[in-house]
Amino acid sequence: QVQLVESGGGLVQAGGSLRLSCVVSGRTFSNYTMGWFRQAPGKERGFTAAISWSGAITTYGDSVKGRFTISRDRAKNTLSLQMHSLGPEDTAVYYCAADPTNGGLSISPRAYEYWGRGTQVTVSS
Repeated sequence: QVQLVESGGGLVQAGGSLRLSCVVSGRTFSNYTMGWFRQAPGKERGFTAAISWSGAITTYGDSVKGRFTISRDRAKNTLSLQMHSLGPEDTAVYYCAADPTNGGLSISPRAYEYWGRGTQVTVSS
């Protein structure tokens, strides 16, 4: 069974930075496509970023391009999301997700089989 545990969320002022981490255990993390999604109150869970199994290919949602960076450490089974220039619109619960099929970098939550419980990010104006 795959387990994903996010950390690093918190309260930050607008313009600030945060780094989220997701530790994966239970299976072969290095073979999975990984992604970050976020969900604000009253909104659907939306795509934030994804990274290929090798780490060589990444893709981002339009609203975070140029501000967020996704990365993975295969040796440590850890996925990260570095976030800069945060604004109130980035306030959400951030979820780490894993796609074991390695079928490509999907932006759809349905493509991801395993999910963490999320970490809250709150950006004050």
